Amino acid sequence: MNDSEVSRQVQQMVHFIRQEAEEKANEIAVSAEEEFNIEKLQLVEAEKKKIRQEYERKEKQVEVRKKIEYSTQLNASRLKVLQAQDDLVRSMKAAAEKQLITVSHHHESYSRLLKDLIVQGLSRLREPSVQLRCRERDFELVERVLEHAKQQYRSKAKVDACEVVVDNQKFLPGPPEAGKPGPFCTGGVVLASRDGRIVCENTLDARLEISFKQNLPEIRKQLFGVTAQA
Repeated sequence: MNDSEVSRQVQQMVHFIRQEAEEKANEIAVSAEEEFNIEKLQLVEAEKKKIRQEYERKEKQVEVRKKIEYSTQLNASRLKVLQAQDDLVRSMKAAAEKQLITVSHHHESYSRLLKDLIVQGLSRLREPSVQLRCRERDFELVERVLEHAKQQYRSKAKVDACEVVVDNQKFLPGPPEAGKPGPFCTGGVVLASRDGRIVCENTLDARLEISFKQNLPEIRKQLFGVTAQA
């Protein structure tokens, strides 16, 4: 084999090696591109997932804030309604208290009422000796009806004796005066056992308070319907 043949064979081998190297390089490049594209797609999907999760988290936060805000506004509205209802009920009670002031102005009917209140108080206490307090302006009326009240109580309770001492030193306060704070009494009596341990407050104001508390559910029902809360 001469030199030209050797050279030609060498060139062929070089060309073959170069072609094989180029093909291998192309394969590596294609493989690298595929891996890059796969990794890029994975990264993109991972970022998309993070974005979706973040969006869902923020969306939930917004929903929670909306629910909290709605609940807060709803509670505030309910409180306003309840406050308005309470104000109306209190105004009704205040109006009733004003009406009580006029009860003692009618002496005949008020005398009968005083007698009934005394009998009721004695029946509750069931004590042989009782101390009675009233307003100073009612003192004479109480003295006038006391004997009749005692007779009615003795007949009702089937007892022989009942001592009632009317306090002529320490009286109940008078009716309320506009702009003047402090205790007041629109009428009625307070009875107590002689040792003071048992007390029956049978004033008009106490009777109104008891009646008001007992009838409050029905009052609310009449004013605001069956859904009103007592």
